[in-house]
Amino acid sequence: MTDAVPQQMIEDAIAQAARWQERANKLLTSEEKAQQEQLKRLLGHPMDKVVLAKLFDQSFRSSNAARVADQIEYLLKTFGTPEFFSTLEKTFVLLFRGIGRHLPGVSIPKMIEKMRESSRRLVIPGEEETLAAYLEKRRQQGVQVNLNHLGEAVLGETEAARRLDRYLQDLANPAVEYLSIKASTIYSQIHPLAFDHGVAVLKARLSRLYRAAVENSFERADGTRVAKFVNLDMEEYRDLAVTVEAFQQTLDQEDFKNYTAGIVLQAYLPDSHAIQRKLTRWARARVDAGGSPIKIRMVKGANMEMEQIEAALYNWPLAPFDNKPDTDANYKRMVLYGLRPENARAVRLGVASHNLFELAFAHAAAAQNGTGEAMVFEMLEGMADHVCRALASDGLPLLLYAPVADEKEFISAIAYLIRRMDENTGEHNFLRHIPFLTTTSEAWRRLQEGFEASCGRIGALADHPHRIQDRLDETFPEETGTLALNEFRNEADTDWSLAANVRWAQQIRMRWKMKAGDEPLRIPVVVAGANLEGERAVQAVMDPNQLPQKICV
Repeated sequence: MTDAVPQQMIEDAIAQAARWQERANKLLTSEEKAQQEQLKRLLGHPMDKVVLAKLFDQSFRSSNAARVADQIEYLLKTFGTPEFFSTLEKTFVLLFRGIGRHLPGVSIPKMIEKMRESSRRLVIPGEEETLAAYLEKRRQQGVQVNLNHLGEAVLGETEAARRLDRYLQDLANPAVEYLSIKASTIYSQIHPLAFDHGVAVLKARLSRLYRAAVENSFERADGTRVAKFVNLDMEEYRDLAVTVEAFQQTLDQEDFKNYTAGIVLQAYLPDSHAIQRKLTRWARARVDAGGSPIKIRMVKGANMEMEQIEAALYNWPLAPFDNKPDTDANYKRMVLYGLRPENARAVRLGVASHNLFELAFAHAAAAQNGTGEAMVFEMLEGMADHVCRALASDGLPLLLYAPVADEKEFISAIAYLIRRMDENTGEHNFLRHIPFLTTTSEAWRRLQEGFEASCGRIGALADHPHRIQDRLDETFPEETGTLALNEFRNEADTDWSLAANVRWAQQIRMRWKMKAGDEPLRIPVVVAGANLEGERAVQAVMDPNQLPQKICV
């Protein structure tokens, strides 16, 4: 299959997306219709999105109820009650401003309880009984659940050890089949300059998780038993190389030759297709040697704001694509490559999206290649349940990515909800248009046009990273600097996420590093301009008053 997408495949995907959308609309519950109506009101009042983000982000960081109540009152007084709130929610706001803010010890816990209750379809409560009931319900439905404990990078090794223990407890829990982890939650000191050391640490910790996954099987509703699954999530660009390398090195161990694990690749990075090809070649060799396949979960990408900030701060090119058509085109390019028969035998594909056109495109590609068994559709829990039911009614394999947080982790849940609200209401996001979307609407026409345009972009995509700085191979013009150019140009910081720059730093280190047998450097103690060595230096350090008066200060 070439990069050119057959027109028939595009037309088949459009027709399939329309069928799923029409079926999903028929499966909407009254509760979901109310939720869509509220989202529609939010989109009609853009300032409400800002106010809601401020309420969440600024108010609930403190554990002091009085402080929380004071901040909420300030924001409501400054910006007013969000218009998209329901009548009941507006009534609660009035009660809080009239009475509740004077009784924060009562009102704030009730408010948090209400928020948790309202968001439980998006963030599953992590309390043992509630979580077990949710997992059993999905198991009986035949739907896989990818459990994801909210909270990103940890601040120290003590917290990393706690997170690792929690993951091990999850894998020992008979109700858990599938677990997502992030490299930054099991090792707090990841840095590209210590690449080999970071890989070694992650390899040791991933090995513990994979071993626990093998030892603790999961029983599905039909009675079959399978090894538990560990999925390695992807985060910031700077962690891309170390995460991929740790994943490969861990699975290269003989203990895990017959274990299937997964990794995420983000289509908004042009690097991801090259990494997909590299992982696929490795996986094909692994399968040819009698090993098990791996899995790649494909997502569009979720750290754009941080990548933009980092690029601006350090004067680096933006690592992801800067436009949605190219991201969508790269996603399709990766789908087409992953679903080739020769690749699908070694790499199973998780097609993670809420965009029905993307899902239908993957469905059409799998049908053309006869590789449907190597693919599963993946969606976020609670984001578009009626669409999930439409797909499930076709007998398609479905996996739900389920964020989990208990009461103590509420601050992480708030951060997740804000991020999802921002993404889902973005101008180009499919979910922005989901409220009462029909296949005859103007929104559907625009979404279809965007889909067709991205299909046409696949062959024009660059196949190299945006960040290519190389301190080993750089030259500078003779006439440079502010004086010569008559303008200030900031010099880019060294980008340590790039392998060439790490090698450059290592070469400098080796030039200066002392070797066995080298004469030690003798560095004198300087006191009042005099270089002191030997006994006099020791005296100067221990008791300057013992030195001759002429060099004392």
